[in-house]
Amino acid sequence: MSEETKGAEGNEGRRSWVPNRKQKPRKSKKEFDRKKMENLVDEDKPVYKGELDPRKKDPARKPRSVSRSEEKVRAKAERLAEEDPALAAKKVVKITDFRDQFERCDASPGRLAALYATQQVRRRQAYAQEVIEATIDKSTISQQDRAFATLLTLGVVSSVGALDIIINRCLASPRDIKPDVRDAMRISAYEIMYLRKAPHAALDQGVELVRAVAPSASGLANAVLHRVLESTAEFPFGDPSKDIDALALVYAFPSWLARKLVEDMGAQAAVDLMRASNDPAPLFIHVNAIRATDEEVVSLFEEVGAQVEPASAGGVEVPGCYRVSDARVLTDGRIRRLFGQGKVLVSDASAQAVAKSVLELGEPESILEVGAGRGTKTIMLQSDAMRAFGKQLNLTSMDTHAFKTELLKARAAEYGVEISEVVAGNATRLDSVMPGREFDVVFIDAPCSGLGTLRRHQDIRWRISPEQIDELAETGFELLKSAAGHVGKGGSIVYATCTVTYAENNGVVKRFLESEEGADFKLVPINGKACFSTQISGNSPDAHFAARFVRVQ
Repeated sequence: MSEETKGAEGNEGRRSWVPNRKQKPRKSKKEFDRKKMENLVDEDKPVYKGELDPRKKDPARKPRSVSRSEEKVRAKAERLAEEDPALAAKKVVKITDFRDQFERCDASPGRLAALYATQQVRRRQAYAQEVIEATIDKSTISQQDRAFATLLTLGVVSSVGALDIIINRCLASPRDIKPDVRDAMRISAYEIMYLRKAPHAALDQGVELVRAVAPSASGLANAVLHRVLESTAEFPFGDPSKDIDALALVYAFPSWLARKLVEDMGAQAAVDLMRASNDPAPLFIHVNAIRATDEEVVSLFEEVGAQVEPASAGGVEVPGCYRVSDARVLTDGRIRRLFGQGKVLVSDASAQAVAKSVLELGEPESILEVGAGRGTKTIMLQSDAMRAFGKQLNLTSMDTHAFKTELLKARAAEYGVEISEVVAGNATRLDSVMPGREFDVVFIDAPCSGLGTLRRHQDIRWRISPEQIDELAETGFELLKSAAGHVGKGGSIVYATCTVTYAENNGVVKRFLESEEGADFKLVPINGKACFSTQISGNSPDAHFAARFVRVQ
């Protein structure tokens, strides 16, 4: 996916709720076939993994109230968020002690850090990973507290809508609590419902988190969180083997999205994806053949104690792709130097398989890459060309945004990648951007919903909407139609996404082949299949999709 989905909806007060917590939950209108759905959910296994913060309170260190200078910092940050939310996410003021950001309380450092981070995500509609990098990773709290804060932040962001449903069931009205109080309650509810570890400790700490933002609301928080704890006996408030709302809550997915996944993928594959999307993502690296040999990189990783093994995706072996056993080795100075020298980069194995497939038909004289973004696949394309043909290719890279093309140039230089031309323009209007030009291969890394990468992009599931999926599918179709006029006879188009929806994948392929622009093309195998499609299960790579069209007339 060349550009992450940015549409967002607020979560406060917009989820379904039941005024009386003793009222029976609403049944789904659509009953699913019991034979297809039964036994899909392991109710004894928690969705998320992690340990509660074991660090005890330090009575020698007392938090203080927010100072006037800190209020000014907050006000400045809020103004920045209004002007440019994306820029604001990158300019979060460095925090060294998160206790200084809140009222006096006895919440643990890890939880306070998570509260601060989730507040920034909500207020700025920022991406969780960026906020974590700018705040938690750069703070002075202990490594153990940083790890716990990261676990909580990513967990809350990926389950935010489900947590609101749970909290709202325990309120007379969703409007009974303010956004900052809800932020704090979400952390405690996440620990209680999804981590399933020491619930009373999570409850007590939840009250302290509420005290940190609104001391007067701590009594209400205590009552509501006790109700949340009591509701664990009824969770997920229905039979997940036949009630899609209950199934969605088990894995912290929006009901509409869970239903769509079941309809598009089938029940078992959908449940596999939802379950795996809540686990940590495996780490894969790509060895840049322009700057290094596989042996050089692998030996250094093994030298620092990491287990490295060749990786595949969807049954396809991917040269230069390796699974790394422990992500902590990336902090080792020797490994960091490899990255600094442009010898290795991080990329999912499925994404690497897609890049490799672009060159599967032989050495092309020219390639147009649409949706280059920051250039990860650009680098891998030229690295794969070096492996296959002993040289880099005549590559033109294109992205809609001019600032991304500048990032692309800089990153390509770091990795020794040659790009014949970098173009900023609308690829659905190629006739206007590059009239009369033809290429042997057009590679479209289409903008998509990114549902195949939920382990790495926790924000997506509660920000994407059905309408956005339809719009993205339409964009993919327009990109294919536009590219068709810029491929010579015998040339090919490779269309790729990192999502799993029918509309964005097979639906786009079918529409293009049935269109006037697609009449001169036929679908040909890619990576040995009619369409290359990987699915998430267990410790597998991400879910990606690719199809190849060859012009026959």
